[in-house]
Amino acid sequence: MIPSPTTPRQQAPAWQHALREAFTRPDELLRFLELDPDLPALGPARLRAFPLRVPRGFARRMRKGDAQDPLFRQVWPATAEGVSASGFTVDAVGDLRKLRSGGIIHKYHGRALLVATGACAIHCRYCFRRHFPYGEHLAAREHWQAALETIAADSSLHEIILSGGDPLSLSDDKLAELADALEAIPHVRRLRVHTRQPIVLPERIDERLLAWLGRGRLTKLMVLHVNHANEIDASVVTALQPLRALGIPLLNQSVLLRGVNDSVDALAQLSERLFECGILPYYLHLLDRVQGAAHFEVEESRARALMRGLAARLPGYLVPRLVREEPGATAKTSIAW
Repeated sequence: MIPSPTTPRQQAPAWQHALREAFTRPDELLRFLELDPDLPALGPARLRAFPLRVPRGFARRMRKGDAQDPLFRQVWPATAEGVSASGFTVDAVGDLRKLRSGGIIHKYHGRALLVATGACAIHCRYCFRRHFPYGEHLAAREHWQAALETIAADSSLHEIILSGGDPLSLSDDKLAELADALEAIPHVRRLRVHTRQPIVLPERIDERLLAWLGRGRLTKLMVLHVNHANEIDASVVTALQPLRALGIPLLNQSVLLRGVNDSVDALAQLSERLFECGILPYYLHLLDRVQGAAHFEVEESRARALMRGLAARLPGYLVPRLVREEPGATAKTSIAW
């Protein structure tokens, strides 16, 4: 049905408008941040494979005129991405070896991950799935049918993890459809959402999202991704409050990144800021060795030294676990420090 001139169209959610306004051209981002327009970047051909995408609200948290800003470094497509490095691959964590029918990745006992979408609000340049063949493996196809059949047939699966891309890139109707279908599978108890959107696009936490998160028998929890304290501004704090009011546990996974958070001061400030917002520091990941991200790597010996410094400064509940993901392992590998 075509709406008549007098029929109001359904207004798109504010978060979708903010997403459409994101920076996608390097020259526009440089101009906004008052940076050198000739700052070296990947050429257009290489950038097409993994384009720039930065929400304007996130860009506003960056220091203007500072090419070393820790938020800017996470999103800028530096020429270093084009340098080949030994040991860095397109499938750094062995996802493709563990794929099952319906876009499901089943690595660990009792839980499975759904590749819900390939879309993200922001393109982090160290992303371990930047080369993932999303076009071939999406759980959201055909109303999640193949994924739901696979889950229903495996009674060992008690927890389902929504990932991607970022699952909150999907509409609330699509996500509610999945949550309702999972409710009908008796052995599924928990639904875990891995997302960066509440941080980089806080507009995403709206009434429609909260409605489906707040209903049903499944225990919901959310794992966020924050790497630096400057990522959390007043808009993020406000967005997180209704999630906390629903009683949804909020955990954080960070990646240890050279030039971003590889100092005791940066990591301590991050843990303190997370806790102020009701987020528990959970994991600090060593970099997944994905092709194009070698310039972010911090040596393991340096990571251990940072953890010792962090433990000397903070109470134990604010010290995340230092981990590495190894293809074929039955769990995250904890790094003793």
